[in-house]
Amino acid sequence: QVRLVESGGGLVQPGGSLRLSCSASGFTLGNYAVGWFRQAPGREREGVSCSSVSVGTIFYSDAMKGRFTISRDSAVNTVYLQMNSLKPEDSAIYYCVAAGKSCYYNQDEYDYWGQGTAVTVSS
Repeated sequence: QVRLVESGGGLVQPGGSLRLSCSASGFTLGNYAVGWFRQAPGREREGVSCSSVSVGTIFYSDAMKGRFTISRDSAVNTVYLQMNSLKPEDSAIYYCVAAGKSCYYNQDEYDYWGQGTAVTVSS
């Protein structure tokens, strides 16, 4: 079965860091563009980051540039999101996503979604 499972969320103080993990099963993550979306209560889902190995591109939302880093470990079929200098407005459920080859800003273009991991940034 194709599945994406996120982990690593939790409560962190403003200015702190977290690393989210997304483990893939049922398919080879390296053959897909992978990334992250997030959604806070009462807000629309928004793109965070995406990486396409085949196309050779990495994208970050403007709100995350310089603070977040997306990476992969193909040996364990896992993608990561390192989040630094976290702000209260970063609080959301973070979803791991995968598309065919290219990264997309439209969430409807992604074929696979995880169930999400919650991140709360608060003092």
